[in-house]
Amino acid sequence: MASTETTDTTAKATAGDSPGLSGLEAGLDALESSATGRATFRQTFVGKILPPVLAVVVVLVIWQALITFKVVDDPTKLPSPGDVWGEVEDAWLEGKLLGYIWTSVSRGLLGFLLALAIGTPLGLLVARVKVVRAAIGPILSGLQSLPSVAWVPPAVIWLGLNNSMMYAVILLGAVPSIANGLVSGIDQVPPLFLRAGRTMGATGLKGTWHIVMPAALPGYLAGLKQGWAFSWRSLMAAEIIASSPDLGIGLGALLENGRNASSMAMVFEAVLLILFVGIAIDLLIFSPLERWVLRSRGLFVKG
Repeated sequence: MASTETTDTTAKATAGDSPGLSGLEAGLDALESSATGRATFRQTFVGKILPPVLAVVVVLVIWQALITFKVVDDPTKLPSPGDVWGEVEDAWLEGKLLGYIWTSVSRGLLGFLLALAIGTPLGLLVARVKVVRAAIGPILSGLQSLPSVAWVPPAVIWLGLNNSMMYAVILLGAVPSIANGLVSGIDQVPPLFLRAGRTMGATGLKGTWHIVMPAALPGYLAGLKQGWAFSWRSLMAAEIIASSPDLGIGLGALLENGRNASSMAMVFEAVLLILFVGIAIDLLIFSPLERWVLRSRGLFVKG
């Protein structure tokens, strides 16, 4: 009798809870549908385009106000936005502006690709072989904390004033970051994934390609972003210190030319172009990659 009553009670409870569970499932489905729906242009404009535009406008207004109200009345210390724009316009009309940008961007991207080709297998080796990690791991961490500018003088002495010197400085700055990022990503791979892969026959290179690398992708991508930042900063340091007519004029050399000419307008022009390239590379390359990685793991929600 007690068993019958218990069964009846359980059945009633289940029957009573089913509408709530159905409602919960429907709510979750609706939430998932709204999260994956395509954002309208208005949402994209208000959420992503308008805030940085307003930030730039505020900076320009404050900058111009400092000049207009003579808070800083020495143009050799702070040029007006109009003076800086005049330098950019002159460089464009003379056909030099794109040359400045391309000289640095081509070096930076090629150096980063070389660092990627070296840092990725190095990171795998350090992460998967204990002896190599014990021997090289601390050195990589030390190299990552070493300022990139410190490599410019020895690189000039070893290789001379040429593009090889530029690429050597980029590699020494970026490879440790890429390798350490991959090591960090592999360290965070759940051991269950590795055991499941071995059970299914994914061992050796097959396991690395199909199990380890996909699981370590978020940490690896973070290392790539940091590696690009180190590449770009290393290149700017090399172009500023080791300027030569044979190397052409990149953004770092433009910055140094402005300092030598005591032209703050040219200095600000170079600084803004360096900042612009850094932001553009992040928006065009790394942000889409990051969104793809997050979306593939169900972590990216459009807002």
